[in-house]
Amino acid sequence: MKIALGSDHAGLPLKKEIITHLEGKGIQIEDFGTYTESSCDYPEFALKVAEEVAAKNFDFGILVCGTGIGISIAANKVPGIRAAVCGDTFSAHACREHNDANILTLGQRVVGLGLALDIVDIFLDTKFEGGRHQKRIDKISDIEKKYSK
Repeated sequence: MKIALGSDHAGLPLKKEIITHLEGKGIQIEDFGTYTESSCDYPEFALKVAEEVAAKNFDFGILVCGTGIGISIAANKVPGIRAAVCGDTFSAHACREHNDANILTLGQRVVGLGLALDIVDIFLDTKFEGGRHQKRIDKISDIEKKYSK
């Protein structure tokens, strides 16, 4: 499994903890920045990770900002991306099983470290159920196609 990671300055501490956690599990990761706590703009890092995941260079992406919301909105502008901000384990499971989310976003200022790592594990371990959910994913793809002209 290959995971692309990114964050803005507000999400950097949590991203570092996630990297350590994933490397400890032997999961291959690539960090697309930021690397310092200097103020920066989350759309830059959302775009880098989302483009890599959309191109299928990585199995999943994980993005972190202060709330997880802004970076999720930015990532979702890339066709083929289904980024989900999760603040609990149920949502992490459901967004993979029902929505085939391919990027997890987290809020450094919202989720504590222990819960964040549980969310990451559940997100990465949960498989897309397909079936009745696939037609909904197809409808999302149709919306992207309509507005990507």
